[in-house]
Amino acid sequence: MKIEIKGLNKIYPNGNQALKNINLEFGTGMFGLLGPNGAGKSTLMRILVTLMKPTSGMVMVDGMDIQKHRKEIRSMLGYLPQDFRFFTSLKTWEFLDYSGSLAGMKNKRERLVEVDRLLDQVGLLEVRDRQANRLSGGMKRRLGIAQALIGNPRIIIVDEPTTGLDPDERIRFRNILSQLSQNDVTIVLSTHIVGDISSTCQGMALLNRGELVFSGSPENLVKQAEKHVFKLKLAQREYDIVKEKYNVISTLPVENGWEVQIVSDEIPEFDSEAIAPNIEHAYVFYMEHKLHADLSE
Repeated sequence: MKIEIKGLNKIYPNGNQALKNINLEFGTGMFGLLGPNGAGKSTLMRILVTLMKPTSGMVMVDGMDIQKHRKEIRSMLGYLPQDFRFFTSLKTWEFLDYSGSLAGMKNKRERLVEVDRLLDQVGLLEVRDRQANRLSGGMKRRLGIAQALIGNPRIIIVDEPTTGLDPDERIRFRNILSQLSQNDVTIVLSTHIVGDISSTCQGMALLNRGELVFSGSPENLVKQAEKHVFKLKLAQREYDIVKEKYNVISTLPVENGWEVQIVSDEIPEFDSEAIAPNIEHAYVFYMEHKLHADLSE
């Protein structure tokens, strides 16, 4: 499975250009699409699942043009939108059964077996008879991923799947996606939560204001921030100066002051120690420092 995006643009009727000449390629496994709100991620997701047409450019799925082979490509897709909703009158199993019928599973007996298998996989089997609208927020997201999986799609696209989830539910959700990515499928995860990318994705792209500004592995993004992340121990007066001058990533109260982590283009003037960056450090450094420096050249 290979997805190729070539020269993709999307301009809305109001003149807003949500995507600007996107060129991207990825295959099986987990691929992350990261960026702030308004970066164009949801627009790209809707184009990939054939719910929206681009203004120009091309998307190829296994050599098929997404605009010319919409039916064939839709049959390969599982999709969890950001605003996932369901019929409130249905029980949990009934909703998933209905989703299976829409996915082309015509055999009722086989479909019901698959419904219970998926409910078990996402940890909802014990609440299969509960009204779907009475599930907790985390359970609703798990039901959403179950409906995206039914019918064994070859491409699974999930848009902001962990927004609003507590830490335990977020970890559970990421583990489900990680397990699925081992099954020779392509999973596209769109998010503004940096930790979702580092925990699950082999490849990633970074969007900003509709433009592709980075493409590669999370490890390569992290390398961008090497020697630019510092840990400082500060008195209150020094901390007040630092938070005005630098991008502060974390703040921890300690005896007689604060321990903070910052990203910076230069060694800070205060007593500091360079530390190894993580994906969150790298994201802030890239967006606030490297990207701005590149644009100003």
